[in-house]
Amino acid sequence: MTVCPTQIEYRPLRTPQEDRTALIDPAFDEIGALVEENLQRRTAYDYDVQGRTLADLSRQARRELLREARRWTAAYRDVDSAVDPAGLIFLAGHQPQLFHPGVWLKNFALGYLAGRHGATAVNLLIDSDTVKETTLKVPGGTVDRPQVEAMAFDRHGPMIPYEERRILDRACFADFGRRVAERIASLVPDPLIRTYWPLAQRRLQATDNLGACLAQSRHALEADMGCETLEVPQSRVCDTEPFLWFVAHLLARLPQLRDVYNGAARQYRRVHRIRSTAHPVPDLSADGPWLEAPLWVFSADDPRRRPLFARRRGKEIEISDRQQLQIGLPLSPDGNAAEAVQRLIELRSQGLTIRSRALITTLWARIVLGDLFVHGIGGAKYDHLTDALIEQFFHLQPPRFMIISATLYLPIERRRVTVEHARVIRRQLRELTYHPERYVGPSKDDGKGGAEDPTELVVAKNRWIKTSQTPQNARARYRAIRQINEALQPWVAAQRQELLQRQTQTDRAIQAESLLGWRGYGFCLHREETLREFIAGLLPKSA
Repeated sequence: MTVCPTQIEYRPLRTPQEDRTALIDPAFDEIGALVEENLQRRTAYDYDVQGRTLADLSRQARRELLREARRWTAAYRDVDSAVDPAGLIFLAGHQPQLFHPGVWLKNFALGYLAGRHGATAVNLLIDSDTVKETTLKVPGGTVDRPQVEAMAFDRHGPMIPYEERRILDRACFADFGRRVAERIASLVPDPLIRTYWPLAQRRLQATDNLGACLAQSRHALEADMGCETLEVPQSRVCDTEPFLWFVAHLLARLPQLRDVYNGAARQYRRVHRIRSTAHPVPDLSADGPWLEAPLWVFSADDPRRRPLFARRRGKEIEISDRQQLQIGLPLSPDGNAAEAVQRLIELRSQGLTIRSRALITTLWARIVLGDLFVHGIGGAKYDHLTDALIEQFFHLQPPRFMIISATLYLPIERRRVTVEHARVIRRQLRELTYHPERYVGPSKDDGKGGAEDPTELVVAKNRWIKTSQTPQNARARYRAIRQINEALQPWVAAQRQELLQRQTQTDRAIQAESLLGWRGYGFCLHREETLREFIAGLLPKSA
């Protein structure tokens, strides 16, 4: 199938700002047509993957996806009877983190859509990403003077992928829920952490993997809330034979892939006016004949992620981390990948791990694993690049995806103060300094002890203002107006004092609002009742 590549276009996607609002694109009632369109595009796919058709690879990949997802999920919650890999599969994905409710909504929307369209819902745990934080921001104090603390659920450790990260401080992890609940109690007396963390502690008895404990307990909680989905770590997807076959194909065609990848990234930066060469993704580099692939590699004895490089050498493709690893694969650009895949499987059993980077993760999910992918805003922006890769490298028409993002603020009654309130006060203070005549009343015995009548001062200032400025009178005119402004200050002192007090209160309220009005607080800091209402309010009523 030949596809005419489209240019990357700027598409503004705005995070919802109002409480309990969402960006849902396309609308829920349009998903049936979107999926049908994706299915029609899939039937037109005619692509050779190193000796196998993309359709054949997809059939096997979907079977293994569902098998691994059922096996993973059954370890901690009930799983329905066997699912049909030939049926519809809807996907979403995120790192196994304590994310905010706007991200969590995707999981419930995924379950709802799968139920409505007779599909199997699978959430991918992106455990190949590195663990960057082992803390959760938790507010405490009072509404007027809140304070935010980054509370640890584990000791800080090495920057390694979630799939390799063990819990280093079991006591810290076990006690996290109690500490968080106590800190936030003055603001949210009954946070979900009280229900959620006992589930995490229970999973700690079964696995000491940090991401698994966080994700499996959250997924078990979703089951109690009526969300029917399967989950599976991306690491397990990457270890399947179909994915390794796909990896072999990317390595065999790496020069072309790198050109398309870098060209699309540069075009994206131009369109979105991004100066940083690290966003949305860095260019794939070259080191002499070694070309960087959009893949990570690490080993059992060194689980830190490194970029995977490859070069052609005779009838082989050598892969390397440009440090100590250097391995040959029997693979040519147009040859069958069976031997190379078998070698990759052997290497995996020996502790060598290859993982997809972000764009390849969603590319594989969209053209091979599923019939609908549900993105957040960040993933949706980056997947314009994925569309370009699908069109320009594979020459296929990319499947469409859905975007869901939402905002839920903590259930705290707070002062709705903005920086505009502070600007108004600053303008009023400036007015009292430079235009006090507008705010003084008629002369009266007010105890200020001033020798002059303010009315006369106002008249004098107006006279100077009406006097046209000339080079000869400019200095005298400026000095006279300034002296009158200073002389009028006692008559506006009470108003100034009131404004200064309001300014202090407003600045404090703005700071409190910036802390309490942050949308990124973890879902477990919210009340369960509030979360249920939030989810029910944004999903169609028939759900």
